[in-house]
Amino acid sequence: MAAFRCGDSSAMQWHIFCRVIDNFGDIGVCWRLAVQLQKDHGQEVSLWVDDLAAFQQIEPEVLGATEVQTVQGIRVFHWTAQTSGLEAGSPADVVIEAFACELPAPLALALQERNPPPHWINLEYLSAEPWVTDFHLGQSPVGRLTKVFFFPGFTAGTGGLLAPPAGTESLVAEMATATARAEFLNSCGIHAAEGERYISLFSYETAALNGLLDALVQEQGWHLLVPQGRAMAGVNRWCGDDLPAVGTRTRGGLRLSSLPFLSQPEYDRLLAMCELNAVRGEESFIRAQMLGTPLLWHIYPQEDNAHVIKLNAWLDLLLAECPQPLAAELRSAHFCWNDMPESRPADWSYLLSELPQWRDHLRKWQTVIRRHGDLVTNLMTYCK
Repeated sequence: MAAFRCGDSSAMQWHIFCRVIDNFGDIGVCWRLAVQLQKDHGQEVSLWVDDLAAFQQIEPEVLGATEVQTVQGIRVFHWTAQTSGLEAGSPADVVIEAFACELPAPLALALQERNPPPHWINLEYLSAEPWVTDFHLGQSPVGRLTKVFFFPGFTAGTGGLLAPPAGTESLVAEMATATARAEFLNSCGIHAAEGERYISLFSYETAALNGLLDALVQEQGWHLLVPQGRAMAGVNRWCGDDLPAVGTRTRGGLRLSSLPFLSQPEYDRLLAMCELNAVRGEESFIRAQMLGTPLLWHIYPQEDNAHVIKLNAWLDLLLAECPQPLAAELRSAHFCWNDMPESRPADWSYLLSELPQWRDHLRKWQTVIRRHGDLVTNLMTYCK
């Protein structure tokens, strides 16, 4: 593998470029990456993002329609067609194209003139498919430079996953207390009832939602927490009445609450306090697994059904050591949740009754996926 040269200082200059496609998943990953590089590893980071409105939803300190700003010590640039490229052309040790976005033309040209040359990283989407290990750290010549393809993943031979931020390792234990849960919900404008159990819902639209809600309403003590997002319309249809922007409805033995859109640290707390988390895309999907909580994954749908292959690949890894019949029911539930053709209705009552075993398995899985180092540390190691 060809060697790259970076500056000798331990604090390297990182430029990250992000185009928002899936509303929050792309910028969610890029922002966590930027924050961990800056806070946990002492790096100097600049982030270019084309959709400040989406960014502002997960990071309230972001100002809309501001060309250049500093947020939590990170320089943030609004990446538009009118971006001059002068700032983008400033020296950097590492340049990251997130999810195959193309660099601004001025920067792509300026990179060719650097001596020593920077690392040019294409940070790919996460996949559990076996071919990822063959293409991780693959190289493509671009003029005088070499672009390297960095694949996050679940196994050895990949770039690993974004770890929880430093200082949040005990978050699940902290949020297991009734006091912590009540304080968090109160900060969201929601009252916590004594002894209730929590499920979070952050997914795309799915016909399977009605079945889950029907199962929850038959039991006592469940509280469904729904951050603002695309799942809210399905919840409102099932209720027959729109939930308030922030507030609670009760149906049978089920309480349903709409939450304001949460910052990333707040969302981490929500995931940590819930017994089951319905997540979507990539960013929340990674968070739930790294916290070791039971999850339902709504994968980003693709027109060519490539997402079906990706979902199966992840389930193959996740369920390899999972006991039966739980493993079979979890696979079936994910097919149902993702509205796959010919999928059978999920047995939600069984899965809810098996949450302790489900949780035990996810905690074992958490240990498995942390064996291979985290994404930021692996990037740092590669680029030094």
